[in-house]
Amino acid sequence: MYEDDWDIARAALEWQIEMGVSDAIGDLPIDRYAEPTETTKVDSNLPKSSETNISEEIDPIVLAEQTANSAETLIELRQAIKDFPHCDLQLGARNLVFGDGIADATVMILSDVPGREEDAKAKPFVGAEGLLLDKMLAAIGLSRQENTYIATVVPWRPPQDRDPKKNEIDMMTPFIRRHVSIVQPKVLICIGKTSCISVLGKEEVNNIRGQWHEGFKLPVMPMLHPRLLLRQPLRKKEAWRDLLEFKSWLRKNQIVDL
Repeated sequence: MYEDDWDIARAALEWQIEMGVSDAIGDLPIDRYAEPTETTKVDSNLPKSSETNISEEIDPIVLAEQTANSAETLIELRQAIKDFPHCDLQLGARNLVFGDGIADATVMILSDVPGREEDAKAKPFVGAEGLLLDKMLAAIGLSRQENTYIATVVPWRPPQDRDPKKNEIDMMTPFIRRHVSIVQPKVLICIGKTSCISVLGKEEVNNIRGQWHEGFKLPVMPMLHPRLLLRQPLRKKEAWRDLLEFKSWLRKNQIVDL
């Protein structure tokens, strides 16, 4: 039966071709003289939906605040900084220099930016600068192995070791603030100009070093950077006075058993 149906269909098709039919037509007739129906017009003045209106610029500092505050641990914070897309310094740096030391330390040191060796080893204060800092800390009974934690305000090395720009510091400040809140130290040491700008809003380290300030709701002592002390050894006397003042404060407030 199927072969008969196929033969009939083929014969009908061949007959249509012989009659000059070249196009397939539908089952229903089409009135080609009928008036065209109106199509629905979209008012171009209507506001676009929120899904399509995404051209508004994102404020990197606001995003940094939200991202930093969402981190509950140092591991989460490190990953949040690594994934933050708005600071171009990470494009030219080799490594993220996050922190080093005892994670629940009572004393926390905030450095400014990584140098070449720190960038290479992904660790703050290494090489000659690190050795000098460790000796300075040991002189007043501190060490990163026992009671001190070190973090870097701007965790990527800037090109040519330039100073970080204001917007770069502003973007990273929410992360270092969150860093401090997770570690929960009792006192901060700000080393270098960038850390003083971020924590205290002041950049003249020479004018504020060795004096007590408040930043991130904690007592803060600004100090000279070991990098500067290596270039200007005579200023080690100033650094020593600052260390003695810091040690005296620790003893007075019974922060560390010295």
